[in-house]
Amino acid sequence: MAGISCGIIGLPNVGKSTFFNALTRLEAPAANYPFCTIDPNVGIVVVPDERLDWLAELDQPKKKTYTAIEFVDIAGLVKGASKGEGRGNQFLDNIHNCDALVHVVRCFEDENIAHVHGGLDPVDDIRTINMELLLADLQLIENAIPRLEKRVRGQEKDAKTILNIMNRIKDHLEEEQPLRNFEFHHGEKEKIKEYRFLTSKKVIYALNVGEDTLPEMQSEHVDLVAEFAAKENNTTVAFCAKLEEEIALLPPEDGQEFLQELGLKESSLDRVVRKCYSLLDLITFLTSGKPESRAWTIKKGTKAPQAAATIHTDFEKHFIRVEVTPFAAAHECGSMKAAKEKGLMRVEGKDYVMQDGDVVLFRVDA
Repeated sequence: MAGISCGIIGLPNVGKSTFFNALTRLEAPAANYPFCTIDPNVGIVVVPDERLDWLAELDQPKKKTYTAIEFVDIAGLVKGASKGEGRGNQFLDNIHNCDALVHVVRCFEDENIAHVHGGLDPVDDIRTINMELLLADLQLIENAIPRLEKRVRGQEKDAKTILNIMNRIKDHLEEEQPLRNFEFHHGEKEKIKEYRFLTSKKVIYALNVGEDTLPEMQSEHVDLVAEFAAKENNTTVAFCAKLEEEIALLPPEDGQEFLQELGLKESSLDRVVRKCYSLLDLITFLTSGKPESRAWTIKKGTKAPQAAATIHTDFEKHFIRVEVTPFAAAHECGSMKAAKEKGLMRVEGKDYVMQDGDVVLFRVDA
């Protein structure tokens, strides 16, 4: 499937570029002043998968390939961004191209790092960004409606239907509600897909905490944001940008040992990546053999022939069947061969809906 992209957004000086650097191990500029990140920095991040590691240990392939997500570090937004304040229009345009948003929120006190609003209030910071995204969507609507009205007068196909949808959306936004909460009727999303509304994108709040909160990463600020996010039906992940940046500079084995010394099982950034993957309703199927062990990305609900097309487009047209072994069954048996001998490998046809963790072999016409 097409590459998945998550935009990293937030106010200036909340730790976005530090977060991005640690996440991607790239050196995006990080400095204590707004708009340090002028152009979007892009990095490709693998999605950690212990299942793939296990299969690769068994098969000892020449190559191991994880699935991945693209992260885009977008410069700090400020109040008024929807009207062009602080380079706002430029950065809002960058967000339009992302599938989901990671909203970095500052939840630590530090008198040496300026806060763009002068004081720490994470929930208010979130509301500021959310309002700018909402106002940008309203502006998009207000620009689109006159053009749609002209198309209606010209009796263009579907123009009246789209105009009605847009007017309903406008009413919804004017009630200060994001489009994530909008109730679309059957087929309506498809009709307006060219309008990439910012508030329709799913969001994870990444809460940047101080080192004094480790290892629990709990604080009054974290609790307040978690409560706010729950009301929005959004997800939060706490992380310590300073710690993650230090870990990113270490060899993987040393980094894991450092985490364990601090009482942490894994990097918070690994959890962020997995949550982004889940947020977008993505699942993984696996293939493994001597040439390569590989994880493949598909949407939940994808049927076997369409999943096969992610490996090679011709596989969908020439699909015959798929041999499926649930990873859990293979792991419990100790190997793929043992799972097959116990009758846990199934043969499925064109209507099979792929499940997360399926280890598969597609059979196609030559």
